Amino acid sequence: LHRQSARADRVFLSVDMGSISESLFESELFGHKKGAFTGANEDRLGRFQAANGGTLFLDEVGNLPLHLQAKLLGALEQRKVTPVGSDKAQDVDVRVISATNVTREALNDADRFRPDLLFRLNTVEITLPPLRDRIDDILPIAHHFAELYSRKYDQRVRAFSPAARAALIEYDWPGNVRALRHAIERAVILTSSEYLEPADLQLVSSTRAQVEPLPAVEKKANVEEPAAPASAQSLDQIEKEAIQTVLRKHGFNISHTAKELGLTRASLYRRMEKHGI
Repeated sequence: LHRQSARADRVFLSVDMGSISESLFESELFGHKKGAFTGANEDRLGRFQAANGGTLFLDEVGNLPLHLQAKLLGALEQRKVTPVGSDKAQDVDVRVISATNVTREALNDADRFRPDLLFRLNTVEITLPPLRDRIDDILPIAHHFAELYSRKYDQRVRAFSPAARAALIEYDWPGNVRALRHAIERAVILTSSEYLEPADLQLVSSTRAQVEPLPAVEKKANVEEPAAPASAQSLDQIEKEAIQTVLRKHGFNISHTAKELGLTRASLYRRMEKHGI
């Protein structure tokens, strides 16, 4: 959002709202003046002032206690912040993006979020599905983290092996992108190879079902009868031909092919990898 906006050349700051102590909330977001409290040895900009003209991302905003939500609402409504220890409000021009790991309805039902703040933040809502439902995103994100941590730890990781790619797609990712990030970081730190293997990823639980039968091949794939008797042809070859037939039928659209074959997208990717398609 930031990179595609008119503010793309300005600063982007992120703050984890759940990690800020209540006593430092105002100082962290709105700044403070020298001498405002013990340890305030100099003036300090808050996140709002530091992001002025750019974008401020408030992550896990649902973790913010109710009594602090009013202070955040005031800053958003007035477009002004007052540093701790000052009586002068400062204008700020910031695009605010917020995120939470629970639904808007859940926040309302739990009476843990001010309706007026929710209304103020919810100008445009984007619901991001869990990573397990965004299979096409897994490998690009994994490659990004592999490059990031290879540079950070001065490693020489170049890519994932085919088996590692299949393992990444197959994993259920209950912790979403955060879990993927940690898995890649650990793998990059520990490996001594240029290619990451499944063993490096240590994905030992929460995997999707193993290779299941291809339920729709007989009914839907419409595979031509082989010239030789069925017994003379391996089941693997029949399955490969079935997948290729349906892929061609749908112009190699993975979603449509998986639906017709009665498979998940992950399972289809795995079978394509298996058959070299």
